[in-house]
Amino acid sequence: MFSTPLGDDGAELRPLEPWHAPEFFANIERGREFIGQYIALPDAVPDVEAARAYLTNYAEKAKTDTGRICGIWLDGQLVGGVLFRVMDLRQGTAEAGCWLEPAAAGRGLVTRAARVIIDWAVRERGVHRVEWVVSSANAPSIAVARRLGMTKDGVLRQHYLYRGVRHDMEVWSVLAPEWTDG
Repeated sequence: MFSTPLGDDGAELRPLEPWHAPEFFANIERGREFIGQYIALPDAVPDVEAARAYLTNYAEKAKTDTGRICGIWLDGQLVGGVLFRVMDLRQGTAEAGCWLEPAAAGRGLVTRAARVIIDWAVRERGVHRVEWVVSSANAPSIAVARRLGMTKDGVLRQHYLYRGVRHDMEVWSVLAPEWTDG
């Protein structure tokens, strides 16, 4: 198992694996409402067994090179994570995403962690385009896309039905030449 420091504040990035299910569930529980404002992750993880199934799904994705999930630990506690929801290496595309519990917000953890996985995808796996798809109402996540140097490609109007509300979804992206030259 690897661990990548995310700075000198005790934050690190590690693979999030099925055996982390109790810790992953506890992380989701601490931030259930905050995390669930714009993404369905908390709905997919109502208990430890569902957390294990969720992480097992990502273990299968990692094995087939179709996705990845990594946790963000701060002082030894899982506080959030970053992932490639989908990866298509034949096409050279990936969609990145994140979650974070409220106590860890505002420290730049997601931006730092996303930089690590995007750099890995571009430099090691040959991904040409990394997308960040975000609700237009999710200002903190849009700020991450900007800090990562992504370009806003457009808005999918009323694209995502979530908890009875249709959300406009912004598509942000960075291309490999922009990433490696930037």
